[in-house]
Amino acid sequence: MQDLSGAQRLDNRWNDAVADAMDEPGRLLYRSNLLGSDKRITNYGGGNTSGKIDMADPLTGETVTVLWVKGSGGDVGTMALDGFSTLYLDKLNRLRALYKGEAQEDEMVGYLPHCTFNLNPRAASIDTPLHAYLPFRHVDHMHPDAVIAIAATENSRALTEAVYGGEIGWLPWRRPGFQLGLDLAAFAAANPTAKGVVLEGHGLFTWGDSSKECYETTLRVINRAIAWFDGETAGKAAFGGAAVASLDPAARRAVAARLMPEIRGLIGADEKKVGHFDDSDAVLEFVNSRDLPALAALGTSCPDHFLRTKIRPLVLGFDPAADNLDAVIDGLPGAVDAYRHDYAGYYERCRRPDSPAMRDPNAIVYLVPGVGMLTFARDKATARIAGEFYVNAINVMRGASSVSRYCGLPEQEAFDIEYWLLEEAKLQRMPKPKALAGRVALVTGAAGGIGRSTAERLLRDGACVVLADIDAEALEATKAALARGFGADAVRAVTLDVTDEAAVREGFAAACVEFGGLDILVSNAGIASSAPIEATELSLWTRNMDILATGYFLVAREGFRLFRRQGLGGSVVFVASKNGLAASPNAAAYCTAKAAEIHLARCLALEGAPIGVRVNVVNPDAVLRGSKIWTGEWREQRAASSNLSVDQLEEHYRNRSLLKRSVYPEDVAEAIGFLASDSAAKSTGNILNVDAGNAQSFTR
Repeated sequence: MQDLSGAQRLDNRWNDAVADAMDEPGRLLYRSNLLGSDKRITNYGGGNTSGKIDMADPLTGETVTVLWVKGSGGDVGTMALDGFSTLYLDKLNRLRALYKGEAQEDEMVGYLPHCTFNLNPRAASIDTPLHAYLPFRHVDHMHPDAVIAIAATENSRALTEAVYGGEIGWLPWRRPGFQLGLDLAAFAAANPTAKGVVLEGHGLFTWGDSSKECYETTLRVINRAIAWFDGETAGKAAFGGAAVASLDPAARRAVAARLMPEIRGLIGADEKKVGHFDDSDAVLEFVNSRDLPALAALGTSCPDHFLRTKIRPLVLGFDPAADNLDAVIDGLPGAVDAYRHDYAGYYERCRRPDSPAMRDPNAIVYLVPGVGMLTFARDKATARIAGEFYVNAINVMRGASSVSRYCGLPEQEAFDIEYWLLEEAKLQRMPKPKALAGRVALVTGAAGGIGRSTAERLLRDGACVVLADIDAEALEATKAALARGFGADAVRAVTLDVTDEAAVREGFAAACVEFGGLDILVSNAGIASSAPIEATELSLWTRNMDILATGYFLVAREGFRLFRRQGLGGSVVFVASKNGLAASPNAAAYCTAKAAEIHLARCLALEGAPIGVRVNVVNPDAVLRGSKIWTGEWREQRAASSNLSVDQLEEHYRNRSLLKRSVYPEDVAEAIGFLASDSAAKSTGNILNVDAGNAQSFTR
C-alpha cells in the first residue's frame, strides 16, 4: 500500500500487441486483471468490471448483446474468464418493468438467474444492475484510495467538483442494488459528456466505448485525484502529527509475539483464529498519530472495507516510551470484553426484525501504537486481506482528514450492509471449513521425508504450518514446494537447531508473529547412529541425547509455555521410533535417547491434561524413502549389522514386518495427522506404532 501523499502515479500498462490478439471477452479479462493487480486501484475482491458484447444466441443464432460482468465473490485481479457472469442485456432491461421500489430491491436479485446467457453457472452479483443500465459498452467500478478519500469527506460533492469539474459526477450514498443502477442510468442520461461518477462513501464508476478507453479513463481519473492530493497536502503532517515514536523493527516483532497469542486465546474459544502482523510505514504513521483514537472510532467508510474489518478496530493502550506491555496484557481481557459489549450494543441498536443472528463480536483489527496492526480471522489469507483492507481505510482517512472532515458510514447504514440478508446468504454458501482450519502447527525436522509429509498432511486439512529445520537449503526448497501446492499464506519456515535454547525460543516467537500462536506441535527432528557400545564415543552419545532428548524437551517446554498463555489447549506429537521400545544391537545411544523421548511424552501427557494439551507418540520403523537419516552411514551401518548389502535393506525390513509391507513417510504423517486432530480428542499418553507390525515393539 502507498500513501496518498506523494504517491506514485499509476502506470498505463496496456499493451496493444497483447490486447489486439484477444477477442472482446479476452480484452475485458485483460483490463480487469490489470486494474485488480494494483491495490491502490481496488482492494482484493472489491469492485467489478463489465463489457456489453455482441454474441450469437446459442438457440437462435441471432446476434444478441450480452452483459459480461464480474460474478459474485470473485476478484478482478486474479479471476479468469469463468469469473464473469453473462446475462442477456434485453432481459435485464425488462426487469425495470417489474421493479416497484426500494422495498423490492432484494427480491430483484432473484430474477437475475432468469437472465443468464448460455447457462453460465457463475452467479451474478448484486452490482449487476449498476453495469447493465449504464448506456456504455464498458464500465469499471473501482475502489481507489485516492477517490474514496474524496468520497468519504463531509463535503465530498464540492470536492468532486473541485477535482474533476463536470467530467466526473457525484451521487449520494446508496447501498448497492437495483435502485443505484437506475440512479446511475439517470445520471448518465442527464450528463451525456461525463466520463464517470463518484459514489459518496463508496467508490468510483468510469466508462468508455472500448476496453482500452475504459481502462485509460479509470487510470486518468485516479491519477488526477492523486495529483490533487499532492498539491493539497504538501507540507502537512498526516493525522495531526506523531504522538509516539515507533519501536525498532526487532522490538516491534517482539511485542507482537507476546500480544498475539494472548489476543488469540481470548477470541479463539469458539472458533480458532489465525493472526497477521503489519508494521508497514502507512500503518505506523496512523497508529503513532495524535488523531488515532478519534479516527479509529469513526469506523471505515467503503462497504468493502468494513465487511472485512468490522466497522471499527480495537486500539490497545500500549505506550512504547513507558514500555507498559505487561499492563496492556493484564488489561486485554477487559479491553476485549468491552469491545464485545460495544459490538453487541451496535447490533441491538440497529437490528431489523429479520436480521440474522449476531455474528462473532470480537474485533478483527487491533492497533498498537509504536508497533503496528494485528488482524485475526479464520484463516491466514483472510487475516492478511483484512489488514490490507484496513490499510486502504488508513489511506482514505489520511486523504480525507487532510483536506476536510473524514466521515465514516452512518451506523445504521453500516449495519444494514453487514447484516444484509443477501450478504448472509453469501456467507451461508461458503464451503464448510476443513478439519484443521484456524489451527497453527509447528513441525521440526520439516525438511526430511516424515516432516515434509506431515506438513503436507496438516496443510491438506486446512492448518497453517511453520516448517522448522536446521538445514536451511532443504528447508527453503520444502517451503517453496508446499507454498506452490497450498498457497504462500499457509506456510512459513524458520531455520532452527532444536538443541539451541535461544533458537527454539526465537522459532516459537516467529510462529506467533506469523500466525498468532500455536495449536499443534510435531517434534520430529532426528538423527541416527550405529556403533557397538565399546566403539561409541562420548560425543556420539551426547549428540543423540542432545537432539533426541534435550531437543525434544526444549521444543516441548516452549510449546507448553505458549499453550498455557493461549488457554486453548493443544496437541503435541513426538515422532519416536520402534527402537524406543525394542532394543537393537549396536545402537545403544540412539535407542536410549528414543526411549527417553517416549518417557518424556508420558510425563508431558500428565502435565498437559489439566490445560487441555494432549501429548502422544508415533513410532515409525524403517522409513527409508525420503528420509534424511537413512542416507549415508546409518543406512550402511544398519545393512552391515544384518550382514546385508545396502540395496537389500528395504526388502529386508519389509519381510521382517508382520504385514510384509514397507512403511513410507506419508503413512507416518497419516498417524500424526490423526493424533493432532479432533478425531483423537480423547487420546493422550498413547503410542501409535507405524511399523507394519513388529512383535517386539507391541506396547502391551
